[in-house]
Amino acid sequence: MRIIFFAGKGGVGKTSVAAATGIKSAELGKRTVIMSLDIAHSLSDIFDLGKDLLDQNKGKPIQIKKKLWIQELDIHEEMKTYWGDIHKYLSSLLNTTGLDEVLAEELAILPGMEEVSLLLYINKYVHEKKFDVILLDCAPTGESLRFISIPTTLEWYMKKIFKLERTMVKYLRPVAKRVYDVPLPGDDYFQAIEDLFERLKGVDRILMDPEITTVRLVTNPEKVVLKETQRAFMYFCLYRMNIDAMIMNRILPADLKDSYFVNWLEGQKRRLEDARDYFDPIPIFAVNQFRGEIIGYDSLKQLADQIYENENPLQRFYKEEPYTLSKVDGGYCLKLKLPFIMQKDVELNKFIDELIVRIGGFKRHIMLPRQVASLDHVKAKLKKQYLHIYFEGENHG
Repeated sequence: MRIIFFAGKGGVGKTSVAAATGIKSAELGKRTVIMSLDIAHSLSDIFDLGKDLLDQNKGKPIQIKKKLWIQELDIHEEMKTYWGDIHKYLSSLLNTTGLDEVLAEELAILPGMEEVSLLLYINKYVHEKKFDVILLDCAPTGESLRFISIPTTLEWYMKKIFKLERTMVKYLRPVAKRVYDVPLPGDDYFQAIEDLFERLKGVDRILMDPEITTVRLVTNPEKVVLKETQRAFMYFCLYRMNIDAMIMNRILPADLKDSYFVNWLEGQKRRLEDARDYFDPIPIFAVNQFRGEIIGYDSLKQLADQIYENENPLQRFYKEEPYTLSKVDGGYCLKLKLPFIMQKDVELNKFIDELIVRIGGFKRHIMLPRQVASLDHVKAKLKKQYLHIYFEGENHG
């Protein structure tokens, strides 16, 4: 099984690159599905399938060629499959506020439901071995990071909050019915959440296993885009996901003679040099700007040939663990790869058996082994691209 994320800023060409890689994978004889993680799906459009504007095949895979499928989720279909009791309760809750019943049903589709549904499909496909390769056309960077954080967030919720919340509601419900006109969730609601969590079990290990899953960041040779790519690189590392390649898309051909493009070419040359400095030793695949739109199977195949040439697109082009835990001088050291940051950007908090790492607006809960969690002193030091977090002191286990 091989899973590859194609991530980056909106508009850099992630869908084209994911689709092109899918063609190359299928031609190698691998059963390949390209899944869209973006709410604004465009896989059907880029393959030029001629479908109706809102036709998503009810969210089921569509076969494009031999051994090649695409899948664009239809959240309304997912409501029926996975979210029935949860959606029913949220709709009734919103309806009590005076919202129209139809509007309440629409608003009860909360952020994150589509991402969870996609994780359920990934887990299902891996365990059923339905496909050999899953390629993920990600949403813009911020939404992609929310997607990969969901397993950790759900695990934290189920461990810290869920059982307490379920017990409290059980005891409060008889009283609340008499004095409160807002409905409390029933046991079917909590059971549905528990069932969802059970179906998701193990997906975090799949996403963090570098032998199965890697990330390829798609970018353009522009200053603002590269800044966003640096942030994405750092946050994927924080979530222990292996980045094995960069795709530098839409490079103007160096032999352009028109004076109009002189400054543009010079700027792109500088940005390419910057990218090599930023991301070395991760390989960068350079892709020239096409003469026209990349639409349809044939032009996507040309793109695939330009990106990978004679390389196998499913290989891991770079192998490195995003973080390691080792024993050091009677304590432990957690080594996190976090490029492009300064020590002042990092905030650490240890709470019982977890370490909370906050960088800017993002944070990661890292569950600690028992022998590490029992140590009472934590300190950190930034060394080049790596944050070294030391756990020392007396063991209270």
